[in-house]
Amino acid sequence: MTTRYALYIAPPAHSELWRFGSAVLGWDAETGADVPQLVPPSADAGAFRALTEDPRRYGFHATMKPPFRLADDRDADALVGALRDFCGGRAAFRLPRLEVRAVDADGNAFLALVEPEPTPALLALERALVTGFDAFRAPLTEDEIARRRPERLSEEERENLMRWGYPGVLSRFRFHLTLTGRAPAAEVPRLLEELSALHAERVSEPGLLVDQIALFVQDRAEDPASRFVVRERVLLV
Repeated sequence: MTTRYALYIAPPAHSELWRFGSAVLGWDAETGADVPQLVPPSADAGAFRALTEDPRRYGFHATMKPPFRLADDRDADALVGALRDFCGGRAAFRLPRLEVRAVDADGNAFLALVEPEPTPALLALERALVTGFDAFRAPLTEDEIARRRPERLSEEERENLMRWGYPGVLSRFRFHLTLTGRAPAAEVPRLLEELSALHAERVSEPGLLVDQIALFVQDRAEDPASRFVVRERVLLV
């Protein structure tokens, strides 16, 4: 049985933003339970369920240290301890109000909540997590490398994949809280408009307070039905 861990920014479980994102996905990674799905008004419920299948597996989050298997000489307790030490020396900060945007990925857009402009404190936090916790990451297998389609990556992304286990880190990092999978191009404008309206209606919070790092865990990672859940939330100072 393969277990994977990830370090994410996840809005506080009591927040409007967490409830909104979890409802769009139809899955609450805090409770580990399905929730009634928030479907855009003009969308077919079954089709939207299928469109959110992949992000639902990961839970509502923004990736900081992408999913990894533990190195042979590390265990989960040591990972939690290191995360507590890390967070104890870092200050919380607030992001500006996030916006629903279409994010292009290999020509196919998905919908996500993003910053209007990059936040320097967030970029520094991502770099520190990616590099500071890499000793906990087991090396990628050949199959894991192949699944990332290295032949389609830029030189920098291939270097990131081999050094840090994921192509979209450091200078390639783009903060986003994913709401859907890749949508047909013709559907993107409608989804963007309707999810933006739902976000405005349901989230009154001025911006995301980054005051914690969430450790997510996925048991039975080889099982397509296996989902990530929150194991621990560690507060920044």
